[in-house]
Amino acid sequence: MSEFSNSQGGPLLGEQPDSKPVGMSGWLKSLGKTSIPPEILSALPAEFVKRHRVLPFKLENGILHLATASAGNERLVEDIRLMTGLEVFEVEAPPSELLEKIAESYQITVEQMIENLDPDRSSSAEGKTLHDIEVMANEPTVINLVNVIISTALRERASDIHLVPFESFIQLRYRIDGVLQEKQPPPKQLHAALVSRIKIMADMNIAERFMPQDGHIQINHRSSRVDIRVGTMPTIHGESVVMRLLQKDSKLLTPRELGLDKDRSALLSKLVEKPHGLFLTTGPTGSGKTTTLYSILQGIYSPEKKIITIEDPVEYELAGVAQIPVRPNRNFTFSTGLRAILRQDPDVVMVGEIRDAETAEIAIRAALTGHQVFSTLHTNDATGAVTRLLDMGVEAFLISSSLEGVLAQRLVRKICPHCRVEAKVESAVFHKLETLGVHQPNGVFYRGQGCEECRGTGFKGRIGIFELLAITPHLRELILSKRSNAELKVAAQKKMITIHQDGLQKAADGITTLEEIIRVSSGDVME
Repeated sequence: MSEFSNSQGGPLLGEQPDSKPVGMSGWLKSLGKTSIPPEILSALPAEFVKRHRVLPFKLENGILHLATASAGNERLVEDIRLMTGLEVFEVEAPPSELLEKIAESYQITVEQMIENLDPDRSSSAEGKTLHDIEVMANEPTVINLVNVIISTALRERASDIHLVPFESFIQLRYRIDGVLQEKQPPPKQLHAALVSRIKIMADMNIAERFMPQDGHIQINHRSSRVDIRVGTMPTIHGESVVMRLLQKDSKLLTPRELGLDKDRSALLSKLVEKPHGLFLTTGPTGSGKTTTLYSILQGIYSPEKKIITIEDPVEYELAGVAQIPVRPNRNFTFSTGLRAILRQDPDVVMVGEIRDAETAEIAIRAALTGHQVFSTLHTNDATGAVTRLLDMGVEAFLISSSLEGVLAQRLVRKICPHCRVEAKVESAVFHKLETLGVHQPNGVFYRGQGCEECRGTGFKGRIGIFELLAITPHLRELILSKRSNAELKVAAQKKMITIHQDGLQKAADGITTLEEIIRVSSGDVME
């Protein structure tokens, strides 16, 4: 199977069904994740490689081994002989593998790919029939452009690809470390063909252009499985596409690696190892709640426990855990699925999200009848989980009796270690941090200048900031008496590091910046 192929091993991203690699089949697989030495790559100019779709990958006994999508072009081979002074041995490779390895080896970007497009060949879809657009979607220009858009996104650690049409242009953006970054847009006239190509890959209906659709692509990229969730949405200028990229083989991090300090990691372990009760993670969309739950489940797993999850969708596969996707189109929702799960004799249940009163009540009653139950809610802080459940109509006595803990979280960008420099901070800020209980080990703050490694952003990677609420007997009394969120927060903060304090501490420790903490905390972090 190629490094950029579908899970069934069939053709993907431009690999034609009649591709027949010869001479040295599996050339790319044999390379694996190793890099081609620079001295071999420099045998041919990058522009020549990109234009002719050839790749030098081995030099042995005066013979340059050359991967090509179509061997037998004698004029091209002769040109390479004259350029290099070497004999040439051609190896025919599947186009999708070849393009991916060229992009990786020469760091070809979407911008370079678009600059090299021949405007005369970028045929407009205007006035075309459905058949014409389908033909365009299978043209090498379109296939290769989609190829590079996806492979570049993966190389740049993007979590999402956004392709949005406007009247005279297409907007292409990647979400990297939680922030959208704009890329050079593809030609507007290729929009319909690009969308159709993505739909073909995702097994979606290319004829339906006026209703939202969801699809799914599975690929192998650099020996790793990647799940791509595709969503289309009709706009006044055509269909908008969002692709969510999920690295299926990514190593799950421990709570410490996610950003929890030693003391709160120990408290978290104590809370999640209780034999029964409800534990919630909270935060906005994209704050890492599900990843945290996966980390918790991985930590508590043992062959003596039966763990079942119900998710929408299943984002990562966990060894030893029965994972179930919801199917709303078949009336298999969180609530109906949870009822069925409880008949499967589980010890631990994870519900992807509590969205309604019915799901909340079933989950809480399960927690009260001897099960460990984990789930997520959309709230801004830990105590907000209580008021959200009350707002859903769940009885206060049920919440008070079942809830064991809540972990609220956000994700913040980390300063790029390759361009980190000291940042100037006013003395008033240091004084304010002291009053908030933030320890400043060096009295210095940092920022990223921007470099090649972080693509000029000053940030690389993300880390969590957290507040962990353990439900004490006093808090149970307050919940039972339906006290306000403000009152719960005051009581909780006596024994809890808030999410704002945690963020400021990470800034003081040189992990992130004050500006980044303010950005994700809606500006009220210093209050």
